Amino acid sequence: MESQNRILVVDDDKNICELIRLYLEKEGFKVEVANDGLKALEIFSSNPPVAVVLDIMLPKIDGIEVLKRIRKSSNIPVIMLTAKGEVFDKVLGLELGADDYIVKPFDAKELMARIKAVLRRFESNESYEKEIVYPNIKINLTTYELVLGGKSIDVPPKELELLYFLASHPNRVFTRDQLLDEVWGYDYFGDSRTVDVHVKRLREKLDGYDGLWQLKTVWRVGYKFEVAKS
Repeated sequence: MESQNRILVVDDDKNICELIRLYLEKEGFKVEVANDGLKALEIFSSNPPVAVVLDIMLPKIDGIEVLKRIRKSSNIPVIMLTAKGEVFDKVLGLELGADDYIVKPFDAKELMARIKAVLRRFESNESYEKEIVYPNIKINLTTYELVLGGKSIDVPPKELELLYFLASHPNRVFTRDQLLDEVWGYDYFGDSRTVDVHVKRLREKLDGYDGLWQLKTVWRVGYKFEVAKS
């Protein structure tokens, strides 16, 4: 099966898989299904899809571990689809690199909208070379690489996209809602805490490397990538 326009749906509930398949095929996508985490990784390794819809509670290997392994080799869109709606689970999924997180029960039309939204953002990010360089830092959104002090740093895709966006608008303040719109997309259904979590994680990685620049909080407003004036 060709990978172009193909989406991998991973869920142990076969009825949910069939429902998602029907909606995706109506939208013109090809669909492959896995009912456990091990099978999902086998399919992904043999013929990577353009996106993955991934449940967390899976037999053999859970969805969190599947996401971790996918992110070791790929930045393709991954949408978590799960009954685990606690904030901790949502934050964990986003921190590990999920592009969106949907809680069951879900609306199939909303799921389609989110899948198409993350694919649009991914395709626009892949369209041309994107790199920003400041002293001691290089952010490349084509290769999804962060280099600090000459050392390559592992960073989830959404964290890198957020850092790239802020760094591409030095000294400009953005509200959390603006960042959600610009980085996650206007049709993202999350909340502003998502931005706070990603900024916190970025600061942990950037600590000790900044000097002429810093990721700064503007009290009661939002965030900015502050660059010292020469």
